[in-house]
Amino acid sequence: MKNIQKVLPFVFFLITSLVFSQGKLTGTVIDGEFNEPLAFANIVVKGTSKGASADFDGKYELEIEEGTYTIVFSFVGYVTKEITDVVIKEGEDVTLDVVLETNSLDTVVITTSTKRNTENAVLNIQKKSVVVLDGLSAQAIKSSGASNVASAVKSVPGVSIQDGKYVFVRGLGDRYTKSILNGIDIPGLDPDRNTIQMDLFPTNILDNVIVLKSASAEYPADFTGGIVDIVTKDFPSRAEYSLSLGSGYNPDMHFNDNYLTSDGSDTDFLGFDDGTRDLPIHRYQPIPSTSENRLLLTTLTDRFQKELAAKQQTSGMNFDLGFTLGNQYDVGEDKLGYLASFSYKNETTFYENRVDGAFIRNPQDRSQNELIAALDSQGSEGINNVIMNGMLGLAYKTDKSKFKVNLLHIQNGESTAGFFDQIISQDGTGGALEPLTKNSITYTERSITNLLLTGKHRLNSNEDENAFNLEWKLSPTFSKVMDKGHRITPLQQADNGDSFLSPSASTLPIQLWRNLLEESWAGKVDLDKTVEMFGRPAKLKFGGAFTYKFRDFSIDDYTFNIRGDQAFIANGDVDNLLDSDNIWNPTSDAGTYLVSIDTFNPIDAYEGEQHIAATYFSAEFNLSEKLKTVLGLRAELFNSFYTGTPDNSIFFNRTPILDEFDLFPSANLIYTLNDDTNLRASYSRTTARPSFKEASEANIFDPITNRLFIGDLDLQPTYVNNFDVRYEHFGDNGQMFAVSGFYKDFTDPIEQRFFLGASTQLTVDNLGNAVVYGAELEMRQRLGFITEALDNLKLTANFSLIKSQLTMSQEEFDGRQAGARDGETIDRERDLQGQAPYLINVGLDYNYSDIGLQTGLFYNVQGKTLEVVGINQTPDVYTKPFHSLNFTINKSFGESKNSSVDLKVSNILNSNRLSEFESFGAQDQTFTLREPGTEISLGYTFKF
Repeated sequence: MKNIQKVLPFVFFLITSLVFSQGKLTGTVIDGEFNEPLAFANIVVKGTSKGASADFDGKYELEIEEGTYTIVFSFVGYVTKEITDVVIKEGEDVTLDVVLETNSLDTVVITTSTKRNTENAVLNIQKKSVVVLDGLSAQAIKSSGASNVASAVKSVPGVSIQDGKYVFVRGLGDRYTKSILNGIDIPGLDPDRNTIQMDLFPTNILDNVIVLKSASAEYPADFTGGIVDIVTKDFPSRAEYSLSLGSGYNPDMHFNDNYLTSDGSDTDFLGFDDGTRDLPIHRYQPIPSTSENRLLLTTLTDRFQKELAAKQQTSGMNFDLGFTLGNQYDVGEDKLGYLASFSYKNETTFYENRVDGAFIRNPQDRSQNELIAALDSQGSEGINNVIMNGMLGLAYKTDKSKFKVNLLHIQNGESTAGFFDQIISQDGTGGALEPLTKNSITYTERSITNLLLTGKHRLNSNEDENAFNLEWKLSPTFSKVMDKGHRITPLQQADNGDSFLSPSASTLPIQLWRNLLEESWAGKVDLDKTVEMFGRPAKLKFGGAFTYKFRDFSIDDYTFNIRGDQAFIANGDVDNLLDSDNIWNPTSDAGTYLVSIDTFNPIDAYEGEQHIAATYFSAEFNLSEKLKTVLGLRAELFNSFYTGTPDNSIFFNRTPILDEFDLFPSANLIYTLNDDTNLRASYSRTTARPSFKEASEANIFDPITNRLFIGDLDLQPTYVNNFDVRYEHFGDNGQMFAVSGFYKDFTDPIEQRFFLGASTQLTVDNLGNAVVYGAELEMRQRLGFITEALDNLKLTANFSLIKSQLTMSQEEFDGRQAGARDGETIDRERDLQGQAPYLINVGLDYNYSDIGLQTGLFYNVQGKTLEVVGINQTPDVYTKPFHSLNFTINKSFGESKNSSVDLKVSNILNSNRLSEFESFGAQDQTFTLREPGTEISLGYTFKF
């Protein structure tokens, strides 16, 4: 017994030493033939008996003692690959993704180093893909040092990031770029956008990001520029936790004593209102007039928010925090894992010089070229934006199945306060100009809750080389956008400087509530079967999908007027307007009162419903050893219904407004010139459909700029025929060169335009047909050819030159002729709204992984782009180039590199976001101007 007691401590020490001196090798084995996981491949540590098999999802794990090894990857019918110099350290996970190519010979072994394999892994996928795509693997994201998807994806050629969060592909705006999460649709914080904010997702929860630039039958048909698919991890290979903190400083915006704000609710810092801003009276509450002489009017008026003036306060810095945690557990022969993340951002923005304008041509004198102001607004605006994002994923994996549930919630609260000096034309044509002041206090609460249930199953035996797989997904999403208690208080200025209410010039003070509730139910089933065609492996894919969307939108707005003497607001202090002492009462018959006609009006509400049913079939096969193709056909049935009324005389009750059945063929071909060079050609038909807001009778008023958006029930979907050709060459160490040409034929493109004769009214319309064609140059080149010391420095560049040409409808052409100036010639063709004429992305990226240092300098610009189409007397509006130059540096510390610090400098060139009216022979005039300034941000991440 005593001997056992002596031996036990030694045995415990030995076991503990072995366990804690081990590391873990994990990764995915990819089938180079089909760019999909290679199930049941063999992984062996060379020279040992240690090994493992990839699961049906291509994933593998291998626990190895600390040391340097050669890892052998093999599978029947595939080239064996040996990866040398794989360094395993105690307590660390090493990720090693490998692509295996098919092989008809008896034995072929390829040997490469860990570093070279890592750099080429993504390019191998891109090289073998039949569709035009770019990707970021977990390895590539990790080595980039990026903290979120927006930071990581900007290194993808042809991709630009707008406002640090929204993705544009090939210079095409939001309407033609689509983002999906784990392969399925998810709306963003703005439900009328096609893309979700990319800065919401931390990189350590990502498995990969795929940017698809040409269509394929299994993807939705409503995109033209590109699809960005964000794929989250199932679960980490071991217990993994991280904590991140960060802050940002902008000298133009932060610690500024002139910052404007207002009192909010106690929960604003959490991204939602606690009820302080709720509608104070019932929607259908009758409001008596002053002539009825009822005390009820006094009571109702007194219930509304009394703070109407923006107040000055010193602004704070931006800050953020986040954490992730995850682990996996063995459940018999199966695995159960979880992954959770949380992030919090609090951003303060201050535009000390916010400018908005509306200008028209002189309607009376065609010889006068200079534009006339219908609105000139200049002022300051403070914005506080809070975003909380939480995600929890659970996954259960057996030898032939995987089940996953993922819950995502995003909560956003945005409060603004502003003060503006305005000059407004009462007749809208530049006449009867009146000076105004306008105080603005607004709050918008947004939220998204998304649940994803998914399963993936191998339907035939594991021994069968020709896999037959089934994958299904069900994903409900619930979105909410609530404008709560927006308070806009305009006052007209008299010649003596006194302020007063003037409904004819400035409109009355208003408080409004806008409520948007939307739900989306998306489901899809995909099957794929490996077969043999023309004596070579081939893959058949087929499946179906259905999406149901419903939106409920309504507006409640209330205006206020003064009966009798207005002396209490003569000094311009709008907080006096609803002071309890100044509210109308039956005794005095004087003071501020709630306008009696402002009860809820059905004109201010609508319901929208959409059904999208889809089925598809595609075949991927080799016509010869060098020629591979994918042929696909997708069918979609799109139905849209509308409930609402434009004028209380015509009523739509779930009235069908669109009923479209369409076929969307796609063909992708790739010809292999040699092992490193491809020629590609592709064709696809895609679409862009109107949003709920666009295909409606909604009138949505912006009381700050007096701009009114008007929907159009007659709007038709856009259809696009896409043609692409591409030459690409792949070099060593992650280098590549490609040149592409593309041509797109648009039928009925949806464009934003001004309403006829109204420079403050916007709508959308099908204004003609268009073509877009251009060329794109991509390169990734290491600078080691100059000197070996620069081998870790990589130049990434993408240049796109694009020509767009829309042939105007007769109505637009006649309207432009009617507004033409003397000597001006009106062409029948113009630019397509939203299409940039050129796009430049250039990045210098230095990555020295041995010491954990990554740094880069990135430049992006898009050419002058038509933003709003002018008509008649209202000229076109163009977005001017924004020269974005950003610097990042990330340094990891510690033996395991568990700590990292990143420094970012954004908008180094201090570029402004400017849109201007342009007209023949006239000086450009401002439509919108925002000055974002330069921000310096510092972040720290600790993993344990």
